[in-house]
This record gives sequence, C-alpha cells and structure tokens, in this order.
Amino acid sequence: MNEDSQKTGPTRRAVLESGAAAGFFLATGLPAAGQQMPTARDHDDDAGTRIVDPVELTLNVNLRNYSVGVDPRTTLLDALRNHLDLTGSKKGCDHGQCGACTVLVNGQRINSCLTLAAMHDGDAITTIEGLAKGAALHPMQAAFIAHDGFQCGYCTPGQICSAVGMLQEAAAGWPSHVSETLSSPSVSLTDAEIRERMSGNICRCSAYPNIVAAIRDVAGEV
Repeated sequence: MNEDSQKTGPTRRAVLESGAAAGFFLATGLPAAGQQMPTARDHDDDAGTRIVDPVELTLNVNLRNYSVGVDPRTTLLDALRNHLDLTGSKKGCDHGQCGACTVLVNGQRINSCLTLAAMHDGDAITTIEGLAKGAALHPMQAAFIAHDGFQCGYCTPGQICSAVGMLQEAAAGWPSHVSETLSSPSVSLTDAEIRERMSGNICRCSAYPNIVAAIRDVAGEV
C-alpha cells in the first residue's frame, strides 16, 4: 500500500475543485430552493478513458420545449447554439465580460456563457429569436433599426435582450449605481441611467449614442 492510498482526508485537488465549484455557482446563481438538478455520472470506458454521461433536460426556449441530452458541463450558450441551432446569441469573450450572449431567463437578463444548461431545466428562456411576434418586430428591435443602433451587428442580439430586461428592472424600481434614490417605485431612464444599466454590454463599433437613443425611445423618455 502506497502513501497516497493511506490518506483519509480530502486531497488538495478535491479541495480546489470544490472551492471552484462553489464560487462558480455563487457567481452564476444557485438553483431555486428545492429544485433538483439532473445528476451527472462519470465512468471509464473500455479503453480506460474517463467519460461523462449526458444529462437529459427539457429547455423551454421561446415558448417551445426542447428535450436535449447534453454534457453536464455544457453552458446554456453552447446548448442554445450547438444543440438547438439558435445562433442569435453570440459567443464573444466567453467570460461574462462583453454581454453578447445575453438572454432572458424567467424574465431576467443573464450571461448565458456563465451558467450551465443543466441549471435551467424547465425555466422560461427567451433569446433574440423569440422577441418578435411572427413578422412583427419587438419594439426594441424596431427601435434599434430606426436609430441605427448597430454597425457590425455582432453584439446586437445581446444588446437588445439586455435592454428588454433592463426596462423591466427599471419599471420595477431596481436602482443602479447612478440612481438618486434606492426606494423609488420606478426609475426615470435618463441617458446616464441607460448607460450605467447597459454597461455590461460592449459594442466594439462604439454605436453607444444610437443604442441609448433606441432604448430611450422605447422607454418613452424622448
């Protein structure tokens, strides 16, 4: 029996992995209380290679249920793009810094590259493809076109989804860093408020003035 097999406490690797996992789930949002996440199983194949079995999920995306089997480490962004062929949500930095992957989950905007698909089994997910009603564009989509709120367009799906979620947050009275009060029932969306609330969405073409104008138009603050 070697020295490693005599150790009874947690290994350094186990401690590091558990700490990283805890930090990830705290940063991206734990499942709701009582919600059971799908269980992942790993095992060795015949060649001795460690493999992870897929988990079966039902993702409700744009009012449609999709049954998918994915690696439990698959992000929501990769599940949307690679498994459901919904490529409107873009992969930019893949680190939650650019906002190109923003989608709405249960009405709230999130960075889909920072959360696991397995955490959203049964949640109501809305992507850029689900904002329009048939041939009728969502008012935010129409405003971005009217105000020329894009150039290359790569960040635009995330910008629009983020703007839709942001308007709901402002209507509910959620304050921002520049809000004058923390207890107002609603927020007046000044240019400063819009810029602060949209600061997580980067436009490398610098179409920010037109983006602000489009959001202000939809918010009725013109």
